[in-house]
Amino acid sequence: MRGLESRHESPAYPILMQLLLKALTRIPMPLLHAGAWVIYFVAFRVVRWRRARAEHDLANAFPEKIAAERARILKRAYRNLADGMMEAFWGYGASAQALKRRVAIENPEVVTHFWKEGRSVVLLAAHYGNWEWLLLTAGAQFGFPIEAVYQPLRVPTVDAFVREARSRFGGKPIPHKEFIYTLMSRASQTRAYALIADQTPRQEDPKHWTRFLNQDTAFFKGAGRIAQFLDAPVLFVSMHRVRRGYYTARLSVLAEPPYDERADTLIVERYARALEEAIREHPAEWLWVQKKWKYTKQSAAQTRPKEKHAATAEFSDT
Repeated sequence: MRGLESRHESPAYPILMQLLLKALTRIPMPLLHAGAWVIYFVAFRVVRWRRARAEHDLANAFPEKIAAERARILKRAYRNLADGMMEAFWGYGASAQALKRRVAIENPEVVTHFWKEGRSVVLLAAHYGNWEWLLLTAGAQFGFPIEAVYQPLRVPTVDAFVREARSRFGGKPIPHKEFIYTLMSRASQTRAYALIADQTPRQEDPKHWTRFLNQDTAFFKGAGRIAQFLDAPVLFVSMHRVRRGYYTARLSVLAEPPYDERADTLIVERYARALEEAIREHPAEWLWVQKKWKYTKQSAAQTRPKEKHAATAEFSDT
């Protein structure tokens, strides 16, 4: 969707696009999964979209696994990605009860406990499982607004549709360029902020380096800085596919105040360890095509950092 351009649109284009997108949300799940198989076949078998890169990253991450096992993981990862893309449309039109039947949050009391105490929380997720359903399900189950940072889509009609769909159960998508303003203006209010935190920083952005899946890997430090600013506990959200179209999610506390000046690094390190554990347990659930290792630690060291990007550039949903 991001590659589409909105120039030279006819006056009827937004209306037709809205009708098409809404129609997709009414398609039964079995038909969506059939469409997902076609997407998988074309992406994996025909055009081999990002396949060489994903194979390379998998080999580095799991050198102990034989090639045939890594091939099975990669194949399953592409199937899961295709399923997730089509399931997103179903979720955009599903009722709260239907979502609750599809996604079971095992321990919601972990986050509701903080909310009842009047404390803001930072929820860190990843491109793992079906991340599109997380915000919808959390809003339907928790009963309080969750503000999720996202990267606006290039086509305004599609962006408006997705933003409205994600907001149906109290979720509030925030364009990443508006996040700092939103954070500062609501600092005194009890809020829940959801972040997809496994994005790769640009080479010039401040970052935390750690060994992750057998490789030097860069993570943004902003999640920790946000928690410090809000004096808020940080929770990791892990999502696992039980079977096709059904998931479980579990919350775990990564850190709680009081924080010291090194808390930003500590929080990001704990996030990396929690995510690594989840990936090692179910490697096909992660988005291997996202190009996590875009550059080396050595090449990044030669690039001058730009502090002004630290808090705004990182939390963009893909």
